[in-house]
Amino acid sequence: MSERSGRAIVQWRIDQGWSLEQITVDAPGPDEVCVRVKAAGLCRSDHHLIDRGYSEIRRPVVPGHEGAGVIEEVGANVKDIAPGDHVLFCVPVPACGYCPACLGGLTYYCENGQYTGAGMQISDHGARHHARGEDLSIFVFLGTFADYTVVNQYSCVKIDASLPFEKVCTIGCAGVTGWGSVQNTAQTQPGETVVVLGVGGVGANALMAARFVGAKDVIAVDPLSTKRDLAPSFGANHTVASLGEARELVGSLSAGRMADVVIMALGTGDGQLLAPSLGLLGKRGRVVIVNVHPEDETHAAVSLKNLQSYEKQILGCSNGSWHGYHGAKFLLGLHERGLYDPGLIVSNTYSLETIDAGYADQEAGKCVRAVVVNAD
Repeated sequence: MSERSGRAIVQWRIDQGWSLEQITVDAPGPDEVCVRVKAAGLCRSDHHLIDRGYSEIRRPVVPGHEGAGVIEEVGANVKDIAPGDHVLFCVPVPACGYCPACLGGLTYYCENGQYTGAGMQISDHGARHHARGEDLSIFVFLGTFADYTVVNQYSCVKIDASLPFEKVCTIGCAGVTGWGSVQNTAQTQPGETVVVLGVGGVGANALMAARFVGAKDVIAVDPLSTKRDLAPSFGANHTVASLGEARELVGSLSAGRMADVVIMALGTGDGQLLAPSLGLLGKRGRVVIVNVHPEDETHAAVSLKNLQSYEKQILGCSNGSWHGYHGAKFLLGLHERGLYDPGLIVSNTYSLETIDAGYADQEAGKCVRAVVVNAD
């Protein structure tokens, strides 16, 4: 068992950006594994940290929660994975299996989640990551914007060694969240009409899921023409640039009955878009909120009479309403049978040194999901 050193992105304070640092990573403790991170997806949630988001997260923190790599070392009591195994990271919290949420089947709301803000290890609440003489927390128990990270064994899903890291690394968040928002949260049925707002990593996966479950019409809404051009490859059979255009199109396609499901996957959400999103829905329609929202955003004006009269529903979605391990295994199974290609959303790769450029290109629509690839 040995200490390792490598690079990592670190945000030191909530009012600062992040920087590339040399860090040390301790050997894994009981139930923990050390992973050499080979690829990490650039989720908007991580960037939200430097927009003063997630004030409950302890700083300094290593961001990153979407990725894949190789097991370097395992601690005591680790089962089913060993050094040399290729793994995919999954979120959210490593589930205990016996709290009320876990026993009720809501493992993604395990009570271990109360320790997310501290950013330390579940086993002993200690730090394994260090820099400049300080302990570092890791974002949602993972910290994948690094050469090495130490995580709980139940944050890893073993994958076939033939799978390209940069193609499958997005499954753990973008894949699980996008597919789960359609399948689990919205409970989309065959023949329904689905509208997806935002063709980013999560939105693209939501389009794939809507097509997979048999939606009659799948409509992608994005102001960027580059994203709209790609949307049919993910499963959309219609694309529009705005909510206004979407309302007109949905009304025409449905003979006025309107949509059954709206997935709000815009990266950074806007409460002012909730009312027009509800306006896209017909009777008993469901709006699913997947966006990351600013902490000080507390108001969204909607017609309560409209909700009552037509039984429209507003649903929040965390991690696709399922545990990341279950979701990742489901999607890996689809991929093995040729029914899902996570690599469709990955076109541009970057390094830790150029991570800001990756986020900028992603925001500008030059790619759907940017990925950091760490060299050997």
